[in-house]
Amino acid sequence: MPFSPDTIAELNLLSQFESSSGQAGIKVHKSDAAPETVDAAERLFAKGLITRDDGGYLTPMGSEAVELTQKLQSILTT
Repeated sequence: MPFSPDTIAELNLLSQFESSSGQAGIKVHKSDAAPETVDAAERLFAKGLITRDDGGYLTPMGSEAVELTQKLQSILTT
């Protein structure tokens, strides 16, 4: 099953978080972010991976998702 465009947008947004620091969050500015990024942030929040619907910080599950995303990216680009 191929990744959907929504899943790709979520993976791209997760990849913007630093996995090494739980203190570094991101902010998705709804006024100038791409609509797919805004929607991805809202979905990640609804799934419990980030603390706010416009970014915020990673939850523990979100931190795990970022680590797995980084591993997958490393495997595919090596």
